[in-house]
This record gives sequence, structure tokens and C-alpha cells, in this order.
Amino acid sequence: VPMVAPGNVQVHVINSTLAKVHWDPVPLKTIRGHLQGYKVYYWKVQSLSRRSRRHVEKKILTFRGNKTFGMLPGLEPYSSYKLNVRVVNGKGEGPASPDKVFNTPEGVPSSPSFLKITNPTLDSLTLEWGSPTHPNGVLTSYTLKFQPINNTHELGPLVEIRIPANESSLILKNLNYSTRYKFYFNAQTSVGSGNQITEEAVTIMDE
Repeated sequence: VPMVAPGNVQVHVINSTLAKVHWDPVPLKTIRGHLQGYKVYYWKVQSLSRRSRRHVEKKILTFRGNKTFGMLPGLEPYSSYKLNVRVVNGKGEGPASPDKVFNTPEGVPSSPSFLKITNPTLDSLTLEWGSPTHPNGVLTSYTLKFQPINNTHELGPLVEIRIPANESSLILKNLNYSTRYKFYFNAQTSVGSGNQITEEAVTIMDE
């Protein structure tokens, strides 16, 4: 098997899900056989928004021939990763380069995990929601938009409310009685807004 590891491994983080890695080729005489390519082992160490350690799944990408760089797609935003590089000949892999640590930046969050509308009265509704399963960064706020729907399914004027990121419920007051409302709800990080979830609910007709 090859005798030495690739040197001067460098990582360039391109965006929240993509990084480029490059390395110096190993001297030909240390390969001790036919150069087949290089393998990059990489794995997520932890999410930067949740300090939870979990089972680490190592991923391997193979770059054929004498390539000295490669792209690592499909990374998770706002996470810490490690990687190393090994050279491969017909017999197997050489030693790993020292582990290199790199962090991906924040991305937009996934949609809130749920939106529930309860306690209808004549002029109010209570909203409860769950934070996104994948915040992909530090949540800065939620945005709620809602509008009435009349009997012919026409949509009325849209109202927009910004809600602090640490809230998980809200009582909407001053609504019209016996009216159906449509709600659109999403979360934000400093990068932007995630996907919204929608829900409908009706205020009650009379007490």
C-alpha cells in the first residue's frame, strides 16, 4: 500500500452546503504501485446550533487519477466537519492526512415542525407552533401572514406579523366572527426565510 499521506490539505467553504478540498499530490515513488486516485473521508462532528453528539457516519468520496482537488456536496448548514485524504493504489489505501476541521455557515431553516390553531372564539384564535427540525443556524424570528377567505373563496387583505424567535404561541384578537382565515407561517435566520406551512381555521359564529 502507499507509504505517505497527501500533504497541505486545504478546505475552501463555498456556501452552507458545499466545500472544495485540495491537496498536494504524493511523490510517485511513495505510491509503490499504480496510482488509482485519492479518497476524501469526511464526517459531521456536531451541529453548531445544537450541541448534540450523535452517531457519526463517515462519508467517502473517491477522485480518480491524479486529481488534486474535489467538491464535497450535500453538507449540512451551520455544522462542524472533519476530513482527511488518502492516496489509493491497486493494493489499497495509504495513511490518512491529519484531520482538518471546517465549519459551514448558516442557511435558511426548514419549515416550522407544526402549526396548530385552537380555542376559537367570536373574535380570536390561538396559534401554537413547533420550531424547525433543522434550524440550520440561529433563529432570528418567525413571520405569520394571514387573510380572511370569503364564501366565494376570494382572499381578503393580507396581514403580516413578526414574532420573536423564542415564542411558541400567540393569541390573535380582533378577528371577524364566523370567518375562515388562512395562515402562512415560516421561520428566519440571518440568511433568510425558510419554507412556510399553511393552515386554515374559522372563528365561531355566535356564543
